[in-house]
Amino acid sequence: MGEFQGRRILYTGAAGGLGLPASLALMQAGADVIVLDNDPAKIEALKAAAVEKKLSERLTVSKVDLTDKAALEATLSGFLQQGPIDTAINNAAIYPSKPFEDFTMEEHAKIHAVNVEAALMIVKALLPGMRDAGFGRIINISSITVSGGWENLTPYIQSKGALIMLARGWAREFGKWGITVNTLSPGAFPTDAEKIHPDQEAYQRRIIDSQAIKRRGAPEDLAEALMFLISKRAGFITGQNLHVDGGWVMH
Repeated sequence: MGEFQGRRILYTGAAGGLGLPASLALMQAGADVIVLDNDPAKIEALKAAAVEKKLSERLTVSKVDLTDKAALEATLSGFLQQGPIDTAINNAAIYPSKPFEDFTMEEHAKIHAVNVEAALMIVKALLPGMRDAGFGRIINISSITVSGGWENLTPYIQSKGALIMLARGWAREFGKWGITVNTLSPGAFPTDAEKIHPDQEAYQRRIIDSQAIKRRGAPEDLAEALMFLISKRAGFITGQNLHVDGGWVMH
């Protein structure tokens, strides 16, 4: 029996570079993982990886545009009719890069819709089941960018800061029902997101120079932290923001 046997976990954006290894690790530990993603190629890669590791029966993938509130609400309702979901991992995000003055208000609204409002809707939908069970885990995935040092990402940084504050508010409100809420702030992991940086060689040097640990982070580093925080072992940890960044940001 795996550590997460019997657990149902909803994971947004889980088919991406950091989400895929964590999804597989959760399934290997016995969890049923429900993935909401909007990238067909990445979805197929996740499905193929699950087949290869004989984990397909534990994986459910739904292609959802998180800006479509009606579609998201219907999707969540359908999954909840099949049974309660005890864990939410709010990971999906978009990260357009350009100077602040070049963003339109419509672009600000879209970034907020994907990065923040989807998390609001998911937690609102899953909360009754967690409350009734007297147990729940909510993880918001924030970013090292909230600590400063990055230009041309202001709407994204704003959205990731909102997730930290939401986690603190939810942690205070939901703790009495045995629900913990925490945030993970990944450092600079090698993913498609790095393609927005024009000088890749300089970017790589900056990362290694900034970190105390002189190697690039691996998706497994984030997966281990994530799995600990959603485990029963972390039942007395809530309202926290854990940096998984090789010692770049220290508190």
